[in-house]
Amino acid sequence: MTRFDAPAPDAPAPARRGRPSKKSAAGTGDTRESILDAAEDLFSKHGFYGVTIREVAREAGVDTALVHYYFGAKRALFDAVFLRRAEVWNAERVDAVNRYAREAGPEGMTFEGLLEAFLRPPFEWSLKGGPGWKHYSALVAQTNANPTFGGETMTRYFDPAARRLIELIKLMMPEAREVDLYWAYHNLSGALTLTLGETGRLDRLSGGLARSGDLESACDYMVRFAAAGFRAVCGSEKTRPESPAA
Repeated sequence: MTRFDAPAPDAPAPARRGRPSKKSAAGTGDTRESILDAAEDLFSKHGFYGVTIREVAREAGVDTALVHYYFGAKRALFDAVFLRRAEVWNAERVDAVNRYAREAGPEGMTFEGLLEAFLRPPFEWSLKGGPGWKHYSALVAQTNANPTFGGETMTRYFDPAARRLIELIKLMMPEAREVDLYWAYHNLSGALTLTLGETGRLDRLSGGLARSGDLESACDYMVRFAAAGFRAVCGSEKTRPESPAA
């Protein structure tokens, strides 16, 4: 993963402005990745509206025209940042739940086993994938809570994995109402992205007893919490608590 070191004191002068030549733009892909890394870092700290193309170019050490050459407008750059790791993250989650379902069989699946398979990949990437994955986790947390375009972005990149999880839960609990399944997943999604954002809120609230950076423990707690939540929310009509009177 890319390290974000401070620039050398005698950094070379920026490249000449204007559209880059085809020769300079058709490199090995390192420049494109550097731009994505820089944009990911900045978006994760300042949000979509708090970052300019010029700032991304300066962070990446390239000319602004090169950012436009590769990505066009800022929203296209943001989408490229979001897609790059979403493909890895969600492919691993779908593979993990499919493998668990195949190995456990319809009668052997449990909420704990299924949710462990679904949740472990994003926690593992954030734990061991380097600073880029930390930035990405924070960016996903911001985006999931963004009322302007967050819902559309999360739908585009994350719904296939979410729908596969819900399909498998339906096999385990065929009596569950679909509306309950979606509400249960909604609560899990919010808890997951907030936790992966590592905001430090938990540290301050608990006086240091629990640490938001302790992602190993966070995943274990979330599996248990979400399993109990799905059972409580999606139980059969006989076991589901009645709604309180209006």
